[in-house]
Amino acid sequence: MLRGYLLEEAVAWLLRSSGYELLSAADDKEKHPAHRVLEQRHNGLAVRGRGAWHQADALGQFRYVPPFSLPVRLFVEAKFTDQNVKLPTVRNGHGVVHDVNENVVTSVQGAAPSRPRPRYHYSYAIFSTAGFSRDAQEYALAHQISLVDLSMPDFAGLRHLVSTRAQRVHEALDALPAGQRPRVYEIRSHLRRRLLEVSDDYGSFLYGDTVPELPPSVAQPLDDIAGHLNSPQMPGLVLAFPSAPFVLGLASENLYAFVDHARRHPTHTVHLGRLPQAASHPVWRIRPAEDPGAYAMTFSLPQRVESWIRAQEETVNDRARWIKRNVLSTMTVYWQDGDHTLTFQLRYAPVELRQ
Repeated sequence: MLRGYLLEEAVAWLLRSSGYELLSAADDKEKHPAHRVLEQRHNGLAVRGRGAWHQADALGQFRYVPPFSLPVRLFVEAKFTDQNVKLPTVRNGHGVVHDVNENVVTSVQGAAPSRPRPRYHYSYAIFSTAGFSRDAQEYALAHQISLVDLSMPDFAGLRHLVSTRAQRVHEALDALPAGQRPRVYEIRSHLRRRLLEVSDDYGSFLYGDTVPELPPSVAQPLDDIAGHLNSPQMPGLVLAFPSAPFVLGLASENLYAFVDHARRHPTHTVHLGRLPQAASHPVWRIRPAEDPGAYAMTFSLPQRVESWIRAQEETVNDRARWIKRNVLSTMTVYWQDGDHTLTFQLRYAPVELRQ
């Protein structure tokens, strides 16, 4: 279980390039307890829903606001397992966001004149090192829960890093007296601090309380994760938004090569094809059409989506053309550059989908 918690912190940190900023209870500026939607509890952050409070181990907000929408807050859940994620996990995610999004109060009443209350749209993304079951994928597609598969070869380094350091933390905890073992929340908070420190982004996260220092034997493996994630050897991760009810997690060995090209060509055509390599299921690669050597990014689709695309390709040509034009024809990528949010659009030729 500790592997999953550490993976959540790593994924949340990697998503910062997409404008994702982690939240704490200190980010809720409401003074009256009845008006607050974020609360710090003994095991971490909790979010108020219409019917209950929900634990939010990794909750962040995107710095850009979609047109005609509300600011987006995203629950990140990561599963580091040897078996694919089942339906109950996805169903739980849907229940959380449904209850939180139902907690709608448009204004705050009191002795003073009423004022508008900040509102947000909450979404949920599940990251898995072993993919997702068929039922989980179908349910997620129906309810717009995003599934990101981390079983691709590109994420092997990330999986190894988290797995080996989690094992070292377990060994360190077992060697400590029971009364001196830190809580999971304290372990996560230490890693989060170190990740923000190594990236000089410490000031963007507001802690609501003081986290005690960890024993060196526990802290060192966590510091190793922070150092390795900030090294060029680790793949970059950025979110892409196609015209479909899911998001894509794009991996790249050199994410800044993509950004350099996209800065010069904010809208450009790309080649897209399946890679002929052994993996749990097909991996796709994106390259710019005009300059294929400029960058390369890879992603995988949920298996049900992959099967759906293949079935349409092999049956009715009209349907295949519709899918290519409307579902997998464009994707939008947001990149956070200091205080500015850059928007890139990738357009790819439908014919490339067969390769």
